[in-house]
Amino acid sequence: MTESINKDTAEKLKKYIEGIEMYEDQKKEIGESIKEIYDEAKSSGFDVKIIRKIISLRKKDKNKLEEEEFLLETYKEALGMN
Repeated sequence: MTESINKDTAEKLKKYIEGIEMYEDQKKEIGESIKEIYDEAKSSGFDVKIIRKIISLRKKDKNKLEEEEFLLETYKEALGMN
């Protein structure tokens, strides 16, 4: 069973969908640009896996990062990895 949507509601829905589509296209373009930068870094001899890790670390809260690093060192020491 389908319900009828009035003209104003349909226009509002269309506006939302078109807005989302526009941002999805922009997101795709940004993703492609980021990939190009990673490719350039790789061709310059940088390790892309490490670059991704550094970017991930830079996004973290400083206190959370310090806590994770402390736990990592503690666990490594417990396992004789230091």
